[in-house]
Amino acid sequence: MRKLNSIAIAGASLAGLRAFQALRREGFDGTITLVGAEKHLPYNRPPLSKSMLKGDDEVTLPGAEEVGDRWLKGRHAVRLDASERRLILDDGSDVRYDGLVIATGARPRRLPDAPEGVYTLRTVEDSLALRAELAAEPGDVVVIGGGFIGGEVASTARALGLNVTLVDASPYPMRNVLCSETARWLATHHRDNGVELVSETRVTGFDGNGRVTGVRLSDGRTLPADLVIAGMGVVPNTDWLDGSGLTVSDGVVCDERLFASGAQDVVAAGDVARWPHSLYGGTLVRVEHWSNANDQGAAAALNLLAGPENAKPFADLPAFATHVHGARVQTAGLPHLADESRIVTGDPGDGRFAVAFAKDGTLVGAVAVNAPKDLIRIKRAIVAGDRLSSLA
Repeated sequence: MRKLNSIAIAGASLAGLRAFQALRREGFDGTITLVGAEKHLPYNRPPLSKSMLKGDDEVTLPGAEEVGDRWLKGRHAVRLDASERRLILDDGSDVRYDGLVIATGARPRRLPDAPEGVYTLRTVEDSLALRAELAAEPGDVVVIGGGFIGGEVASTARALGLNVTLVDASPYPMRNVLCSETARWLATHHRDNGVELVSETRVTGFDGNGRVTGVRLSDGRTLPADLVIAGMGVVPNTDWLDGSGLTVSDGVVCDERLFASGAQDVVAAGDVARWPHSLYGGTLVRVEHWSNANDQGAAAALNLLAGPENAKPFADLPAFATHVHGARVQTAGLPHLADESRIVTGDPGDGRFAVAFAKDGTLVGAVAVNAPKDLIRIKRAIVAGDRLSSLA
């Protein structure tokens, strides 16, 4: 372990908290300063689109109370002076460091000129405000985007008995993530649970004087809307790194050990990190899911302590899980890289199946619906570098 006296962590969500905990577990006894834009203890984001909308307020991450008095609440970094090892904050103060963990996460994409009644969902405050809106039983709920957030909010709103329309630019929701076979199943699953799907069209604007009354679409239609939730993906929070000398391109570009490109004293983790994944021939990936932030925050911090010469490549298999209308949907690896796929378990018509994905015959990803054990089996095969033909 190299000698560092002070470490700053920019970002106090899951990846930032796990970095802090890993440093203390490893015996680092220097100063750790955790900078977080929110005033809450670090919390779990996945429940914000599910259980919290139904009234469950327990989202604080276990161990969040460990951060102590070196946690700068309600502060965020606005500039990095990498040559002077100085993190400049929004109140004009600065934090000096020997090592820096960048874990600033991402923010939702927003539609311009959105009136009252149009929401994005990323924070506790967003979830509480949306919960109040849902409790008022709006007549028409429109969800823009059929990805993780959109699908989960649509599912939650339907469970509350509300009328829901889901607008998605793709032919099937989550097609880019799940690929066609599972995305087609998901479209049917949404419809079977009372969601009206409007596919292959985009939102161009809103109607309403102050409060939203309608959503205008690129095909010329206008959907009635009393409440709109925009789940159109996220953008990594890297604006504050302009002029820092770090390489920024759809996230902080890192090496395989999570050191920021060209830096010996800066690592990145979570939604903001983009690094070459060794399982995929060094393809640059940026993973926005809970398990990645949970594991990568700790790995980045330990690599920072070890130094570039002794650091370990981060090659964990990307994975995520979501629940939509009671069905458990899981993925592993990078299915979008595949040039072939095969259903290896079950049948989409039965609502339980698993799909394996391969490129040039070698497994690269998997998707499972209500088949967690099968997903585990395929994950092991992916890590082992097995061929698609090896799966029974």
